This record gives sequence, C-alpha cells and structure tokens, in this order.
Amino acid sequence: MLKKCLYPVAGYGTRFLPATKSMAKEMLPIVDKPLIQYAVKEAMDAGLFEQAFVTGRTKRSIEDHFDISYELENEIRGSSKEDKLAEIRHIRENCVFTYTRQKQMLGLGHAILTGEPMIGNEPFGVILADDLCITDGDPVMKQMADLYAEYQCSIVAIEEVPKEDTAKYGVIAGEAIRDDLYRISDMVEKPAPEDAPSNLAIIGRYILTPDIFDYIRNTPPGAGGEIQITDALLQQAKQGRVLAYRFQGRRFDCGSLHGFVEATNYCFEKFHKPDE
Repeated sequence: MLKKCLYPVAGYGTRFLPATKSMAKEMLPIVDKPLIQYAVKEAMDAGLFEQAFVTGRTKRSIEDHFDISYELENEIRGSSKEDKLAEIRHIRENCVFTYTRQKQMLGLGHAILTGEPMIGNEPFGVILADDLCITDGDPVMKQMADLYAEYQCSIVAIEEVPKEDTAKYGVIAGEAIRDDLYRISDMVEKPAPEDAPSNLAIIGRYILTPDIFDYIRNTPPGAGGEIQITDALLQQAKQGRVLAYRFQGRRFDCGSLHGFVEATNYCFEKFHKPDE
C-alpha cells in the first residue's frame, strides 16, 4: 500500500534568478498557489498522506507553508479571505510532514537516496514540483497508484516530446503492454536526438519500490557527474520490474520561464473566474 511521497526540493532554481536567490523555487506561485502545494495536493488525492521533503538552504519557506501561521489566521478570521486558506488547512490537518537536508547537490538519484530514512522499506511516490500536471480526471499520481496496485513494481510517468528535445530528459525504450503502458528495456539520460532510443521522455512523477535505494547506492556518477535516477532504474528494469506510463493530463515544465508563464496563464483561465 502506498502511503508516502518524497519531494526532492533542494535545488537552487538558478533559471529563476534573482527571484530564487533567497526563496525556494517550489514556492513560486502559479496564480495564487505555490508549486509545492499543487504537488502535495496531488499526492494527497492519490492517498499518499505522509509527505517527506529532501530540502536545502533557503527552503525554510516550504516548512513554514505547511505549518500554522497563528498571526495570519487570527488576522483574517471571519473575513472573506479565510476561504483562501481552506485547502492548505485541509492538507495540514490530514498529512504528516517530515524533512531532511541534502548536504550536497549530487543529482536526483542522490536526493532520493537522502530520503531513505524517511521512507524506510516501503514503496513510495516521488513528485518533482517543477513538473506541474493538470488533469480533468484523476491526478497523475492517482493514475500511477492504481497501476501500482495492479503491477506492484516501479513506474515512471512519460510523455512524447519533440525529437530535438530529448537532450533535456531521460528517455525510455520498451515493449508496449497496452497503448499507454510499456515495460522498459532501456533508459538514457539526456541523449542527443540522434542517440535517443525513442521520443518518450520521463517527467517528474515516479512510484518506486524500496529496493531502488540499493540500486542507487551501487550507481556511479553519470551524465553531468551526478548520480542519475535513470541509471539506477535501468538496472532495476533489467530485472523486468519497471514500467513507463503515458499519463492522461497536461504537463507544464515550470522549471523554465516559458513553461512557468504558460502554466500560470492556463491555470488562471481554467480555475479562476474573470472577475477574480
């Protein structure tokens, strides 16, 4: 049973400097909610109520966001503004939050390994808040949790990307189980277009079985000198135990300025009335 979700949030967010010089990039708002709140709400809607964060310096605002603010709540009590805190209160009252710091920025694989003491010997979700996923039905993590209940193995979310963009992603190759599901046979981190095994790119949603920690421990540095989660997952995939799921919904790369603005405009039009 999936109960825990891990959030690697220690990165510096250099693409958003100077805004991220002293604030967490995950706290950048899409209209009126920070990216990290969208991520935690997605996990919660998938039944994952234990939230584990791998943080770093300048990330205290994330902890504060999911804590109570007595002064603010007292100030707006009884006013129309109180409704704006309804969702974050619901999250705070129903979830458990744990935090640890990543001492060195050595890649996503290393960040996930840093979270092992908070996860233990359990399967878990991973959400990268930079990848904002908006759906009309079940959130992406819920879609993946339902698959995990059936297949009981690691699962990564994928989408088709233009061939010229493969160098930005981990890219998979595999055998189709059905139109939207593949058994992975190969994974390459940030391949040049001519070397990419497909145009199916991994995005920031994972469900991982706990043996992934041992695979990461035995994974040498890869692309960029970092410990890549794709390298560890490839070793797991060689045992036939990693699936790739082409999710239903729309994903925005909010780690880029273009994607962030696109997501803001989309969410404003989708979720907010014209007079708000």
